Amino acid sequence: MLKWITALFLFLFLPAIGAYSQGRFTLSGYVKDSLSGENLIGASLSVNGKGRGVNSNGYGFYSITLSRGEYEITVSYAGYQSRHFSVTLDRDMDRNVVLAPRMTTNEEVVVYAKRKDGNVRNAQMGKVDLSMSQVKSIPVLLGEVDILKTLQLLPGVRNAGEGNAGFYVRGGGPDQNLVMLDDAVVYNSGHLFGFFSVFNSDAIKNVSLIKGGMPAQYGGRLSSVLDVAMKDGNMNKFEAEGGIGLIASRLSLQGPIKKDKASFIVSARRTYIDVLVKPFVPKTSSFHGSGYYFYDLNTKVNYKFSDRDRLFLSGYFGRDVFDFRNNERSFRANIPWGNATATLRWNHVFHRKLFSNTTLVFNNYNFAFNAEQNNLVFGVSSGIRDLTAKFDLDYYPVPQHKMKGGFSFTNHVFKPNLVSGRSDSTEFTPNNAEKKYANEVAAYIQDDWEISEKFQVNAGIRYSRFIQNGPYTDYTRDANGNKEDSTVYGSGKKVKSYGGFEPRLTMRYAINDASSVKASITRNYQYIHLVSNAGSTLPTDLWVPSTLRVQPQLSWQYAAGYFRNFRENQYETSVELYYKQMENQIEYKEGYTPSLKDPEEEFVFGKGWSYGAEFFVRKNTGRLTGWFGYTLSWTWRKFPDLNSGVKYVARYDRRHDLSVVATYELTSKWKLSGVFVYGTGQATSMPERFYFVGGVLTQEYSRINAYRMPSYNRLDIAATYTPVPKRPKRLKSSWVFSIYNVYSRLNPYFIYYDQTGSALDGTLKVEARQVSLFPIIPSVTWNFKW
Repeated sequence: MLKWITALFLFLFLPAIGAYSQGRFTLSGYVKDSLSGENLIGASLSVNGKGRGVNSNGYGFYSITLSRGEYEITVSYAGYQSRHFSVTLDRDMDRNVVLAPRMTTNEEVVVYAKRKDGNVRNAQMGKVDLSMSQVKSIPVLLGEVDILKTLQLLPGVRNAGEGNAGFYVRGGGPDQNLVMLDDAVVYNSGHLFGFFSVFNSDAIKNVSLIKGGMPAQYGGRLSSVLDVAMKDGNMNKFEAEGGIGLIASRLSLQGPIKKDKASFIVSARRTYIDVLVKPFVPKTSSFHGSGYYFYDLNTKVNYKFSDRDRLFLSGYFGRDVFDFRNNERSFRANIPWGNATATLRWNHVFHRKLFSNTTLVFNNYNFAFNAEQNNLVFGVSSGIRDLTAKFDLDYYPVPQHKMKGGFSFTNHVFKPNLVSGRSDSTEFTPNNAEKKYANEVAAYIQDDWEISEKFQVNAGIRYSRFIQNGPYTDYTRDANGNKEDSTVYGSGKKVKSYGGFEPRLTMRYAINDASSVKASITRNYQYIHLVSNAGSTLPTDLWVPSTLRVQPQLSWQYAAGYFRNFRENQYETSVELYYKQMENQIEYKEGYTPSLKDPEEEFVFGKGWSYGAEFFVRKNTGRLTGWFGYTLSWTWRKFPDLNSGVKYVARYDRRHDLSVVATYELTSKWKLSGVFVYGTGQATSMPERFYFVGGVLTQEYSRINAYRMPSYNRLDIAATYTPVPKRPKRLKSSWVFSIYNVYSRLNPYFIYYDQTGSALDGTLKVEARQVSLFPIIPSVTWNFKW
């Protein structure tokens, strides 16, 4: 199949490329930060002040081919001083461009879009680039800066629950978001059971979210892509930065290994909830010895072999550790879970027009539950391990074409509920589940083609295939679920394969310099699935592959929008409409309870669809910056085996979702910020009838998600104090004072029914009670940089 895609690539584009080859020369190089030497992603290069130009790629590389002549080149990147230079293009030339950060704070905050008019000029829809300065200025829970919670403030993105870092995009489930850290897939993005994300902001350089019109280079998920890039490390000087907060501290070290040649960064974070709580739990308590903490470590080194070759090695390791003790019952449990990733990348410039990236990725996610009581030892584990190889090419034939192509191969090993145990000297390993093995391959080509000043198209096609391999045993069962016969597949033997083409198309028509309309259509396959029995992503949720029983998810998403800027791009506005249909959605059977069966035997399958409108207004410059976002949406599910086959709203359906974010530069020392959010209450199922069966009070539930919890709203504020020393000092610091949930709104986390009295004397009462997590919470964090 790859040869057919390659042939299509050559047939469509080589004739056009050849027509531009005579009398034309190429200017190429990297765009870098003047202080750190970091390559800048998405910097804009424009020619003679016109719209024609290019953006630097994910590694800061740019290439532009023009006719012989003299040109004025402007290089710009939000938050940096623009650079202008003249060039006489009479031969191919290499030129690296160094940009200096702006020094004033309020200008530095304006690091949201990579290009002032990028939302109007670019063909890409639904893409947002976040900067760390923007993220760090927003009030946060317990002082922990979190990029995922900042994303939840954007239209079309909603949270997974009170304080939770999980997110849903345009009616999709949590597993339908492709989350990547330096090209490694992150399967569980949450710490503290989802209340904080695994991303340490001090180690992050760039964050891009694509929620519509996904380019062909990305695949394997239905809803969105969150692409997170780590810092490369300062090439010029040694730096240390970090922070001390109420529940966690962090420290990052970076600097040159060999100046202008190699650099490193090491960033670590750990909570000390266990240390803070320990003095308040007396040794006489039955829970003495219980505790929880999480930690993570980001590392990266890079080496520039030559102007054409650069090697990156990065890694992430994070763990949550929960220890529970009940000394009265001689019970103890240890629950660790977390991710480990390693990425090796080689950048090579074949030609000034041709940039390649070769990537090898190791990824491992594990969850374990280990319990011990008296002489009984019991353990359950699950997880997923990936080995991936990728090759990508960026090709810049002419300014009107920015082409990309590549292929990838991933070997998956899935570990469902693996159980083991021991009682005294007797060991047992129930034959309840098997590891599952699969290979996933994909190839793609895409072209960002500026057909004219008015019309631009980003078109691509992706082909993917997923192959389940043995060892695997397929059981046939009778009407009662008892095993009757089996088919055994040996190691490496193909069990089942799925695959198909995934076309992607985004179009932009510029009405004038300040406004445009866009439309997109995308088809996506998803071959691995997160099956959850809760409303938010928990470490106990299982990743399962497509198999003989489980077909891949499939979606078509259609979107259209109007984009308009005002006052020379000081204000951005947009309205986007979308419709998404999804096939082969997965849920557990009605009445499901966790068991030792193979999880796929408990699944039912159906379809889903979502649609809505997103409204966005953002102010980019001045002392007051921020945005307003509002989403009106509907999300439905329909399963023949659930809810009597009647459609129902998904648990992450939210009719109205509003967010207001503002940052105000009060003085050179003080910066104020605030966030207000409002959302329709979460859909839920509730008991409608109570009756006695054998003297036991029994509940009869409503149809699925027939009710809603009360609406959600919250106001957060923060003030950042940055002392300005009279004389320049190497140590710079700031204090962040924040209040989460200012008016202490008791937002519902879940609702349960409590009974008091007795039915025998007629005093029985059954009352609904709401559980809320976070009242008003003040916090303070000291940040430093040396």
